[in-house]
Amino acid sequence: MIDESFQWRKEYTVNDLSESVLPKWLFEIGALFLHGYDKEGYKLFWFKVKHHTRDPKQQLDKKKLVAFWLEHYAKRDHGKPLTVVFDMAETGISHIDLDFVRFIVNCFTDYYPNFLTKIVIFEMPWIMNAAFKIVKGWLGPDAISMLKFTNKNDVQEYISAEYLPPHMGGTDSFKYSYPPLVDDDFQTPLCENGPITSEDEHESKEEIDADTKETGELNEAQNLNQKKMNSIEQISKSEETDKTEVKPKNAKKALTTFKGPLLHISPAEELYFGSKETGEKKCLIVLTNVTKNVVAFKVRTTAPEKYRVKPSNSSCEPGTSLDIIVSLHGGFAASLQDRFLIMAAEMDQSSGAGVPELTQFWKEVPRTKVMEHRLRCHVIESSKPSSLTLKDNAFNIPAKTNEDLHIQLTHLLQINKRLEEQMNRCLWFQQLSVVLSLLSVTVAAFCFYLAYAQRS
Repeated sequence: MIDESFQWRKEYTVNDLSESVLPKWLFEIGALFLHGYDKEGYKLFWFKVKHHTRDPKQQLDKKKLVAFWLEHYAKRDHGKPLTVVFDMAETGISHIDLDFVRFIVNCFTDYYPNFLTKIVIFEMPWIMNAAFKIVKGWLGPDAISMLKFTNKNDVQEYISAEYLPPHMGGTDSFKYSYPPLVDDDFQTPLCENGPITSEDEHESKEEIDADTKETGELNEAQNLNQKKMNSIEQISKSEETDKTEVKPKNAKKALTTFKGPLLHISPAEELYFGSKETGEKKCLIVLTNVTKNVVAFKVRTTAPEKYRVKPSNSSCEPGTSLDIIVSLHGGFAASLQDRFLIMAAEMDQSSGAGVPELTQFWKEVPRTKVMEHRLRCHVIESSKPSSLTLKDNAFNIPAKTNEDLHIQLTHLLQINKRLEEQMNRCLWFQQLSVVLSLLSVTVAAFCFYLAYAQRS
């Protein structure tokens, strides 16, 4: 299988595929593209069948386009699963291309086996039933269970209306166009660098007041948490910042770090928000400039109407850290489909860091010099108390939080790493001892041989 995969990548020159290599018209027709998310938060890979016609002369380029999108997604989102949508509205016999369909199926089953979560087939014409019976023969039992045949009445079981076009019963106003290459439609959040709106500001003041009142009660717990945090170098740095600034009550501390060439970003992958029941509406993103120059950054999101980001467009001095507060606006709730994009680029020392300078900078900076990192949202559901839970924590035993468990897991991983290093050293010494022993035996045998030879 590995040899076959390498051969496939060589045949379709997967490593060298780019927008400049493939014909421009393939991107312009919009038959294949990535856009939106299903209800489980998986990316949607759209195949607009009506834009595809069978043509042997174009077949290789079209197959390379499929490989390009899958490889582009694999590099950008590190192999996170996705959902394939075959939009078969307004299709007929002229659009049937079993060879191309088989290629797509083989891509997922053989070369990107962990990518596929389900295949949503929308309004398949009855005339294509026979063709799809053949397709089912190519799929294993697990893959067949991923097939979801839908129409306008039930497609929303898998994809919410906000990511469905009107002809599928949705409200998504997205219209495919090229260039540029379609991305997640990241937009600037409603709140830029100015003051937070009165509603959010009022909430922040209330939370800060509440934090001040609760400080005396929480000192002991905070001290315990700080001792645990100090076991991890990255977390201890963020705590030193906490001593000088008041953080929102519900802002999650960064537990993981993405180490980019310009910025280290914490958390690395997910922003944790609470559901409407838990009420956690704020998250913290920590940016650390690891270069010797000023780094400009801006934050964009797929749901700009939901979130306030402060600051969303600013700069970070060399060697310093900067906190970004992400908060839900009004009565909105976070969802798994929401994504954030952090863009960063180095600025010249002579460039200013004001709003006009930043605006001009982002217009002129080449895309090749822009670092991008994506974060997804994770919703923490409220859990109902178990019947065995003691009321008010009668024995005063501190409850284990996600942070505590994460710290313990990280500590265990560090111990495991040290044990592995010690085992490797022991194995090396053991191998060295064996070699020296064999060498000693050989020398001793040679000496005995010489002594025997002299006597005789």
